[in-house]
Amino acid sequence: MRNLHGLHRPLGSTGLQVSPLGLGTVKLGRDQGVKYPNCFTIPDDQQARQLLSLARQLGINLIDTAPAYGISEQRLGPLLRGQRQDWVIVTKVGEEFDNGLSHFDFSAAHTRHSVERSLKRLETDYIDLVMVHSNGDDLAILRDEAVYDTLAELKQAGLIRAFGFSGKTVEGGLLALERGDCAMVTYNLSEQQERPVLDYAALHAKGILIKKALASGHVCLESGVDPVRASFELIFGHPGVGSAIVGTINPVHLAHNVAMAAEVIVGTNSRHNGSGE
Repeated sequence: MRNLHGLHRPLGSTGLQVSPLGLGTVKLGRDQGVKYPNCFTIPDDQQARQLLSLARQLGINLIDTAPAYGISEQRLGPLLRGQRQDWVIVTKVGEEFDNGLSHFDFSAAHTRHSVERSLKRLETDYIDLVMVHSNGDDLAILRDEAVYDTLAELKQAGLIRAFGFSGKTVEGGLLALERGDCAMVTYNLSEQQERPVLDYAALHAKGILIKKALASGHVCLESGVDPVRASFELIFGHPGVGSAIVGTINPVHLAHNVAMAAEVIVGTNSRHNGSGE
């Protein structure tokens, strides 16, 4: 198998069915203040459209964006016209990126404004999943309750289907899952401190998205075993994982990542089935 068709899985108990890999779109909208090992050029509309088409052909249905990703949302709206039913769209609230700098606002008013703006930019009447883009002060954001309460209201109103938290600490991830639907956590070959969040999610049917699955490209610089295979064996070996976000704009890399993920997942499933688990 060289694609992800037939390998979609539930994202916790959100009701969303997601591909094991999701397409991250920071590189469609922003080339400042990013931490990738190599420079890149933001794709033009034709290149972006081809990338999205390839992702669909390969069985990817999850697309991850954010207001902090420059003009990513504004570009995705027109690029995804006529395809809304084909995509699970994830965006975020809390972080804004202007003039090369990030700033954060977790107030109720800004949260509502941000979601309404994303709906317009993405040209949709609902967003599948909205994540809070943490500044690292996870517990303070969640204990204030303004952002989560507002997202719960927007979910009740049908403007979003699920909500969660993209944090930076174990404590934040655990608290986020107690009240929310999903957490986005860093989990890769070099960073596994947030594994307790994955364990909690697996036990409580909560959603998990993995960010920095390939360490923002840095994992590919390591020698020895195939770093992409090793990364996916780690990630998809955990039962709590719903999907891992990969942000490549290189079609060859995207196809390779999909083929490797499919191979690892099918192999893992076969071993579990064979052992009677």
